[in-house]
Amino acid sequence: MSDASPHEGLSTLLHEARTFAPSPEFAAQANGTAELYQQADADRLAFWAEQARTYLTWEKDFEEVLDWSQAPFAKWFVGGKLNACVNAVDRHVEAGHGDRVAFHFVGEPGDTQDITYAQMHQKVQRAANALSELGIGKGDTVTIYLPMIPEAVVAMLACARLGAPHTVVFGGFSSDALHSRIQDAGSKVVITADGGWRRGKPSALKPAVDGALAQGDTPVEHVLVVQRTEQDVDWSEGRDIWWHDALAAAADTHEPEFFDSEHPLFILYTSGTTGKPKGVLHTTGGYLLQNAYTTSVVHDLHPETDVYWCTADIGWVTGHSYIVYGPMTLGATQVMYEGTPDTPHQGRFWEIIQDKKVSILYTAPTAIRTFMKWGKEIPEKFDLSSLRLLGSVGEPINPEAWMWYREVIGGGRCPIIDTWWQTETGATMISPLPGVTATKPGSAMRAIPGITADVVDESGEPVGRDAGGYLVITAPWPAMLRGIWGDPERFKETYWSRFPGVYFAGDGAKFDEDGNVWVVGRVDDVMNVSGHRMSTSEIESALVSHPKVAEAAVVGANDATTGQAICAFVILREDAVEEADEVGEGAELVAELRNHVAKEIGAIAKPRQILIVSELPKTRSGKIMRRLLRDVAEKREIGDVTTLADSSVMDLITEGLRAGD
Repeated sequence: MSDASPHEGLSTLLHEARTFAPSPEFAAQANGTAELYQQADADRLAFWAEQARTYLTWEKDFEEVLDWSQAPFAKWFVGGKLNACVNAVDRHVEAGHGDRVAFHFVGEPGDTQDITYAQMHQKVQRAANALSELGIGKGDTVTIYLPMIPEAVVAMLACARLGAPHTVVFGGFSSDALHSRIQDAGSKVVITADGGWRRGKPSALKPAVDGALAQGDTPVEHVLVVQRTEQDVDWSEGRDIWWHDALAAAADTHEPEFFDSEHPLFILYTSGTTGKPKGVLHTTGGYLLQNAYTTSVVHDLHPETDVYWCTADIGWVTGHSYIVYGPMTLGATQVMYEGTPDTPHQGRFWEIIQDKKVSILYTAPTAIRTFMKWGKEIPEKFDLSSLRLLGSVGEPINPEAWMWYREVIGGGRCPIIDTWWQTETGATMISPLPGVTATKPGSAMRAIPGITADVVDESGEPVGRDAGGYLVITAPWPAMLRGIWGDPERFKETYWSRFPGVYFAGDGAKFDEDGNVWVVGRVDDVMNVSGHRMSTSEIESALVSHPKVAEAAVVGANDATTGQAICAFVILREDAVEEADEVGEGAELVAELRNHVAKEIGAIAKPRQILIVSELPKTRSGKIMRRLLRDVAEKREIGDVTTLADSSVMDLITEGLRAGD
């Protein structure tokens, strides 16, 4: 059907009949109510003004909710002044909650530390004074390159207290990647550690900083070094300073300054399709507000009673928004875990949930599918009865993983919030409200109150129900990025040029017959097979719905006949691997899986080839690197593998493909 509509394939996919309404008990205590939709629809700007005054403490009230006169450059809560650190720490101490635990820290080697808000207050004030002594003040940028330890939060909040925008670089990035970010941000100080613990071993961090700075071309004057693993490190006298020495020498009180609502809070670098990484800029008032609001109404956080655990790394936007700025602004008690889910054993997450009585868990579909692969017997050994809400973040979650999460981890009783948002949006945009929404497995459902999202076709026209296209945000929102650091033209070109006047997220999506949103991944993850547009995520969902499959990644490879052909890479569940080895059914299983996809979706979706692999190429943050799989499928030279957690995975996949030829 070469003359098919560009969205015809999407319009026939992703139907889901199962729905799960919140229990009356959950709905009765929920922060998010149906009335919020009505209030936001009646007067969106008045709605956001009310939320801003409800969730944040302002030193000076704002005079105007939104200035959109210089679109696409927004100004929210114009004229207002506040301090993000004061909102996240000081005000809770002043309100008498200083004894509340801010973080239950669990180190990978097994060390633990409970840090109260009063203790965080002391640490942040000392850190702010230490940075001031090094010449850091309002407008100076600081690069943070740390493992998942409490000092990472302290460093971020100390920067916010000073009005010094931080740029956190994930601890798995190379010295080259670190250098380019330090250089682009213009940081005078880098905060790092000797290392962190990973899979039972110390993983060095400072050598990457040394390597980055050895390249020159940066304004870095000082490196603050947290002592975590006690590894030997090279030392540059005069430049390098131990964190604990700097804090010990600093005054223990710090008077905060209050900043304009639009004062830069942080820069976070995200990969672009071409060229250097983009420094996404977020400012203070709108970003802080939307994260506090969504932590309350989407994550249903009750700070007096909940123990909240977002398993993201501090180096990604999820760690910024739903470890530091959202939950702490509400005064939450959180878990912070340094290590990996399988160290020292595969039940580590569930053991922590049991021990710390975690009530809200926010994690990624990649992790959930990994847990599925390991088997439900592992979480069944632990008491997970404290859980009352489950969240998913980072990529679309396939319905079978959603169901496994609900039934095995949530005991069939916990609502699931499947949240869609991005580094650029700053906070959750599309998600169920857990006390209101009857959820469908695999759907992010609808835009939250105050957000206006739509799905449009190639010409920018809304597609309506039961049709697919491009996901756009049609009106400004408080946590929106304010630009790309130092490159306003790239900001306009990247996000605002495809559909003039609206923000294009770069994701494909579909409205189902009930008007719910199904996000189908990046637009380059939508394949055109014989004129039919196919979502890689749906084919992955079909594969994972097979009882023998734990995880799947699908890519479109160039094909002379069909334009693109579907190529799948599949990890089997452990019992299926043992069974296949015993009966030698590799080829038969591949045929079975191809037919299963055809049965689930249609013959047009049948993969051209399926390769059974032991692992998939993933970055250190857990994202599957599909471009590398496309290289394999199209028999090209494998591209850059430096961001992979384990680059040897690609060698194994390539060898497996050759063996199957």
